[in-house]
Amino acid sequence: MEILNVTYKCKEGMREKFLEAIKAEGLDAASRAEAGNIKYDYYFAADSPDELFLLEKWADDEAIKSHNAEPHFKRLGEIKADYVYETVLERYTK
Repeated sequence: MEILNVTYKCKEGMREKFLEAIKAEGLDAASRAEAGNIKYDYYFAADSPDELFLLEKWADDEAIKSHNAEPHFKRLGEIKADYVYETVLERYTK
């Protein structure tokens, strides 16, 4: 299993709007529906009003590669440009 911890450091006051944009276009649901997806959930940071945390769990590296080639993954990158100034990615293999 591959686990991705993604921390989005959003522009001031943009965290909720960023998540709303993701949900409005169904990008989260599309990712959850992919083959090999085990978990894909967003969380608010308790002590930082401008951070959004995404926990992703995938069956294997091939599932992640496939996910990264999806049109909704590309769209997320486009949306990020409006709301996020930094993305921190941590990857773990279990």
